[in-house]
Amino acid sequence: MTSVEIRTLLQPPNEHDADARALAHLNTTFHSLDDLEHGADLEDLLDQARREFDDLDAKLAQSQSVVDTAINATREQASTHLHTAQELALLRHSVADELTFLSGELESSLGDSDGTPTLLEDLETLHRSLKELESVKGYVQVIEHALRLSEAAVEQVRSADAVVVSEYENLQAFVVSVAAACSKVEAVASQPDLHIIAFLEGIVERTWRDMKGVLISRLIEVAEKLKWPLKVDYAMAAPEDRRSFETAFAQLLKLQTTGQRIRESKASTKEGLYAIQALVQPIALRFKYHFEGTRQTNRLDKPEWYFTHIVNESHEHRPFMESIIQSLLAQSEYRSINAWREFTLQLLPVLERKLRRAVPALLAHPPILAHTIYQALAFDTALKDEGFDLPGTTSANAEDKDLHWEGISDEILGKKEWFEAWVEGERKFAMDQYLDIISASDAWLIADEDEDADHDARATERELRPTNSARRVKALVEQVTDRYSPLPQYSQRTRFLIVVQLPLLESYHARISSSLDAFETLSSTLMRAVPGALGSSEGRAGDPRRLTAGVEGVQRLCKAFVSAQYIASAMETWGEDLFFLELWTEINRRANLRTKAESVASLPNPNGDEDEPPEGTIFEELVRHYKDLVTRAEDMIVHSVTGEVEAGLKPHLQGSPTQASPASGTETADDIALAQTLLAPLALLSSHLTFLRGTLPCTTVTALYRRIASQLASHLLQRQVLYRGRTRISAHEGKNILAEAELWVETARTALKGERARAEAPWRAYLQAARLLAGEGAEWARITEATFGTLSDTEWEEVMIESVGMCELPREEVQQVLQSREDCER
Repeated sequence: MTSVEIRTLLQPPNEHDADARALAHLNTTFHSLDDLEHGADLEDLLDQARREFDDLDAKLAQSQSVVDTAINATREQASTHLHTAQELALLRHSVADELTFLSGELESSLGDSDGTPTLLEDLETLHRSLKELESVKGYVQVIEHALRLSEAAVEQVRSADAVVVSEYENLQAFVVSVAAACSKVEAVASQPDLHIIAFLEGIVERTWRDMKGVLISRLIEVAEKLKWPLKVDYAMAAPEDRRSFETAFAQLLKLQTTGQRIRESKASTKEGLYAIQALVQPIALRFKYHFEGTRQTNRLDKPEWYFTHIVNESHEHRPFMESIIQSLLAQSEYRSINAWREFTLQLLPVLERKLRRAVPALLAHPPILAHTIYQALAFDTALKDEGFDLPGTTSANAEDKDLHWEGISDEILGKKEWFEAWVEGERKFAMDQYLDIISASDAWLIADEDEDADHDARATERELRPTNSARRVKALVEQVTDRYSPLPQYSQRTRFLIVVQLPLLESYHARISSSLDAFETLSSTLMRAVPGALGSSEGRAGDPRRLTAGVEGVQRLCKAFVSAQYIASAMETWGEDLFFLELWTEINRRANLRTKAESVASLPNPNGDEDEPPEGTIFEELVRHYKDLVTRAEDMIVHSVTGEVEAGLKPHLQGSPTQASPASGTETADDIALAQTLLAPLALLSSHLTFLRGTLPCTTVTALYRRIASQLASHLLQRQVLYRGRTRISAHEGKNILAEAELWVETARTALKGERARAEAPWRAYLQAARLLAGEGAEWARITEATFGTLSDTEWEEVMIESVGMCELPREEVQQVLQSREDCER
C-alpha cells in the first residue's frame, strides 16, 4: 500500500458522498411509490444499514488499532534505518578520503613541482641513475686511459733522445677504436653525437701541442745559450752549445715531418715550421712586454714603434737565418723553405694580434687610425723592399708561385667597417683642408711666378700663373693620391678615389662655376654683390658695377680662368700617370669596379669589353667639365672687354667730335685730328690687354686678343662704315677713320709688346676698309674701277693688294665700303 492510499484512508468520511450513495441505493431499490408501499420494508433496510454500520465501525476500530501499531513499528524501523544510513554516510566519507589519499599516493610527481615521487618512481630514478653512473664510469675509464696515453706520449718525447711517437700513435689508435664503437651505438640507438669523441680528439690535439711544446722549450733553452733573441754570433758560440742547438732544431723538424705523416687529417702544410715558431716565441714575449702592457712604450698614437720593432727584428736576424738556419733546413725535408721569409712570416701574427686589439679603440680617433694605417702600409713597403713575399714559406705551396703577400695592412683594410671608418675620416680631413683653402684671405690672389714652381709640369702649365687656391687644391689632391696609392687592392683605391678625391675636384669646380654665375648675375642686374664672387671678400660702397667693370672685373674672370685651366692641366697630367692608368684599366676590366664607376657622374663611362684597352683617362670627364669652365671664362672675358670698349665708343660713334687732338704715332697729315671721345675706349682697351698679357699665358692672350680685336673691328666696321646711316663719308673723314684704325692697331701692339703683323691681323678687314675710304686721286679711281668693273676676282684681289696692301673683305663688301664715300658715283 502506497503512502497516497494511506493518506486517503485516514481522511474523515464525507457526508455528502454518503448521502449521494444512500439516495442512489434508494433509487435503485424503490423505483416508484408503489414499490415503496408494497415493497420491502424501509425499516428493515434501515436496520440492515445500522448493522452494517456497526460492523464497519468495529472493523474501523480494529483497523485503527492495527494502523497505530503499524505506524509505531514503522517509526521505530525508520529511526533504525536513519541511524544506519548516517553511519553508512560517515563510512562512505571515510572511504572516499582514504581513496583520495591512496590515489594521491599513486600519482606521479613529474607533473607537479611540489609533489613527492612515488616509490615506483624512486625505483625508476635510482635505476636510471645507476645506468648513468655505469655510463659515466665507462666514460671516465675511457678518458682516464686516454689521459694516461697522453701523459705517456709527452713523457716519451721528454725522456727520449730521439723523436719517438709510439705512445702518441697508441693514443690515436685508441681514439679511433672508441669512435668506431660509439658509431655502432649511435647507429643502433639513433642517439645524437657523443661529445666524448670530440673530447678525445681534443686530447689528441693537446697531446701533440704538449709534445711540440717540450721540444720547443728545449730549443729555446739551448738558443738562450747563444744569447737569442739578441743578435747571434754563431761562430763565437761554444761547440757543445751549437751541437745542442742543431740537435734541438733537427728534432723539431723531425717531429713536424712525423706529424705530417701520422696526422694527415689534422696536419696543415701552412701551419709554419715548428723550429722557427720556437725562435719567434722569445721575440713575441718581449713584444708583449713592451707593447701590450702598461709600459710607456705601449701608446696607441705611436704605432711606428711596434712596426719598427718587428722590422728591426727581421732585419737583425736575417744573416743568422740565411746562413745557419738555412743550412739546417737544407739537411731536412724543408730545403725548399726560405728561412728568413719563414721567420718574418712567423713574426707577423704578433702584429696582427696587436692590431686586432688596438684598432677598435682607434675608431673614435680618425687621425690616429689614419696614422696607424699609413704606418702599416709603410711597414708592408719596407718588408717588400727587403724582399719578403710568400713564395718560399709554408704559406705557399710549390705550385703557388704567383701567390703574393697582401700585407699587414690587410688586417685593417680587409674589415669593411674599419676601412669605411678610415675613408670617412680621410674624407672629412680632406674636406676641412679644402674649406680652409678656399676660405683663406689670399685664396683668389694670383700666385707669384716663382712660388712653388713645378719644374716637371708642362710648358703651358709653367707659363700659367694660377690662384693660390688652385695651387693649394692641386697640392691637396696630390696629397690625397699619395695617401691611397700604397693601398694593395684596386677596389680600395677606387673607393678612396670616389669618396675622397673626386669630391674635392667637384667642389672646386662648383665653386668656380658659382663665382662665374655670381659675376653674370651682378653684371646683369647691378643690384647687389653676390656672396661667393671671386675676390669679393671686401664690401664696397657705392655703385656695385665696380665689382664687374674695368680691369678689376676682368681680373675676377681671369682668376676663374686660371684656376680652372690650372686644375684641368693638372688632371690631364695625373691621368697619364702610371698609377691612374693602372687604376682605370682595372676599373674597366673588373665588373664590380665598373658598376661603381658607372654610378659616379664625374668618371667617364668605362669600357665594358675586357679584351680591349680602355679609352681616355680616369679624369677625362672632369677635365671636360673644367674645360667648359675655361671656355665660359674666356667668353665672359671677351664679352666683358668688348662690351666695355663698345660702350665707351658710343659717344664717339653717335655724335660729331667737339674736341680733337693730334694723332700721335701715325703717318697722317697735320690737318688730321682725332676726337677726344676716342681716347677713353683706346685707354680701356690698352689697360685690358696689358693686364691680360701680364696675367695669362702667351697663347691664351693671343687667342683672347684675336677674339676681342676681331669683335671690335667688326663693330667699328659696321657702325662707322657699312651701317652708319644716310650720311656719306668724305675723303677727309676717310682719312680720320684710317688714322683711328692705325691707332687701334698701334695701341694693341704697344699693350701686347708684340710684332706689328700679329697685332694687325684681327684688324685687317677694318684697316682695309679704312684705307679704301682714305683713297685719293688716281689710286681711288683705280680701286673704284677695278671693284665695279669687269675684272675677274683674281685680278681684283691683285689690285687690292697693290693698292691697300691686303684683301680681307669680299668684293661685295668692298663695293659697299666704296659706295659709302660721298664722291663714289657707282
